[in-house]
This record gives sequence, C-alpha cells and structure tokens, in this order.
Amino acid sequence: MKYYIISGEASGDLHGSNLMKALIEKDKNAEIRFWGGDLMQKVGGTMVKHYRDLAFMGFAEVLMNIRTILNNIKLCKKDILQFKPDVLILIDYPGFNMRIAELAKKQGIKVHYYISPQIWAWKENRIKKIKKDVDFMYVILPFEKDFYEKKHNFPVHFVGHPLIDAISNRKQVDEHTFREKYGLSNKPIIALLPGSRKQEIKKMLSVMLKMADKFEGYQFVIAGAPSQDYDFYLQFINKDNVKFISNKTYDLLSVSYAAIVTSGTATLETAIFKIPEIVCYKTSWISYQIGKNLIDLKFISLVNLIMNKEVVKELIQNDFNEINLEKELKRILKGYQRAVMFLDYYDLEQKLGGKGASEKTAELIIKQNSEIN
Repeated sequence: MKYYIISGEASGDLHGSNLMKALIEKDKNAEIRFWGGDLMQKVGGTMVKHYRDLAFMGFAEVLMNIRTILNNIKLCKKDILQFKPDVLILIDYPGFNMRIAELAKKQGIKVHYYISPQIWAWKENRIKKIKKDVDFMYVILPFEKDFYEKKHNFPVHFVGHPLIDAISNRKQVDEHTFREKYGLSNKPIIALLPGSRKQEIKKMLSVMLKMADKFEGYQFVIAGAPSQDYDFYLQFINKDNVKFISNKTYDLLSVSYAAIVTSGTATLETAIFKIPEIVCYKTSWISYQIGKNLIDLKFISLVNLIMNKEVVKELIQNDFNEINLEKELKRILKGYQRAVMFLDYYDLEQKLGGKGASEKTAELIIKQNSEIN
C-alpha cells in the first residue's frame, strides 16, 4: 500500500518514525513518501521536505513567512497528486495539514489523522472541517475521546500516547558513565528545559538560571535543543554548577532529580520519566493577552489537563519569577510534595493507555483501508 505522511514538527517526526516502523512491519509492500525529519528518514521511504523548513511559530513569524508557507502547501498538493497514495496520514500540525486533507478528500484519498489538533484548547470550530475532510481520527489523550464523541458526535480511536513507547524503548543510560562523559559533578541534577526557540530560551533561562546561585548543592544542566547551536547557549553557561548538554534530553531526564520545564510536550515527557517538575511559561504581554482570550483551559500543562487537577505547579507569565520559582523548587526537592507527585505520575501513566500506540494505529489504518477496498 502507498502511504503519504505529513509531520511538521520535531515531536511529529518522533511519532511519525515509530508509526512508519509499525506500518513497514505490518505491510511488507509499504511504499512511503513523507514530510518529516531525521528520525523518519532513518526508517526509510522518501522524504519530500524537512520539518525545519516548515516550523513557523507565533502570529508575527507566520505573517513574515506567509509566501513560503503557501508555496509549501502548493508543493505538497502537487506531490500528492503525482504520488497517488492509498492513504494520507496527517500528524498534528493543523494549519498546514487541514488544507492538505481538503485536497485529499476531493481526490478520494482516505485521510487518517494521527494525533489530533488540540481543538479542545482553541479553534474548536475546526471540528467542522475535521468532520468534512477527515475519515479516521486517532487520539492520544484520554479526554479527547469524550470531547469528540460526546460533544461533537464524531467517532475516534483512542490509541494511547506514543511517548510511552518512545521513552520505554530507548536505550538505558548508565548514570556514572553519563556524568563522566559530560563532566558533571556527583551532585543531584536539576534539568533545565527552556524550550527550543531563541526568544523563548532567552526569556525562560534568564530566570531558571538564577536558581543555580540559590541551590549550590545541586548540578544544573541545560537541555540544549537540536535546533540551536552550542554558540547560542554559551552566554548562559557562566556558573560552576551549570552545564550544557545538547540533544540528549531523554538521557538527561533519566538521571535527573528534578526539572524546571517550559510548557509543552516536555512537561509530559518529564512526568513519564517520573521526575518532579515545575512548569513555566512566559511570553510577550501582547501574545499572552491574545492567547488568554483564545484559550479557555484550567491548566496549560498536559500533565494537569490529563489528570484534571494540579499535579505539577504552573508558573505562568508574571507568576514566573525568581521568588516563586525558588519557593516551588524547594517544595519538590524534599518531603511530602515530592512523594505525592510520584504517586500522581503513576496514575497519569495508567490514564495514558500504556504501550503500543504506534502498533495500534498502524493496525487500524491497514485494517480500515482493506475493509474499504
């Protein structure tokens, strides 16, 4: 069978690569063409475009690159028409992917959406286009099934969260070897995950690193994003108990004692590693006001949203400051709050549906397509 897969971000590249492995294992005649990244490319198939050429975040950046975005959409549509896939698989990335879904539907190509757009957070009116242009939806968060089926009468498949597999299948790290390799001390490690974009990293790290002066008994380690060069981070590595490690976030989390994490998928990854964390987020005043009016949620971290209660502390906008961060870090380093968080993390993993998200999704895609034909 011929598969066309579109992923526009790093997380989508990870989940897309695992889905591709499962498809190839279950369909020996699989022919795959995709938009993705290095991880998907390692699996096989033919890459049309790398996600680094697609990732424009924020209102201003999108406007500045609108011509490039439109050209990419045009290229993608043309490539699909030439390839003539049996199946189109979309991975999140809704601004781009929903436009492609519309074309595929008109061409009679079955549209499978793996990892739903977060329309429960904002742009809920996208449900109309999803109902119109998407044939099969696979959701990875437990509350999404009720959202689609009970609120919008649109059947979906809950397949579990692919991060469970991505983390459990990784090669284990020996802590002594890891510390030796990166010149880390024997002090307990506090991982700093400041995000992936330069503006975001500057804003978050400037506050996070103030903790290094207040908690000298700990080794602080910045998790460098693969999208940024080492030279960019040099300005922040100016204290004896601060180190930098690039593109090894999972290895770092596996040996960490606690973490300070910028809101995003990393908050859920940290929780699956069972690392007590503080979730932080700060943006410009204008962006925050726009977001506050568009998004109506009780929490911003996936951990708290899934559990429907405050498991991890969220320091948002003005609450993200030196005083509050020091206070919350003390709470998760020792005592009762740390123990409670561990118990909640185990409940969280149960809610996420266990292992096998990629295999379940691949099986469903193949089965549904064969039943149609």
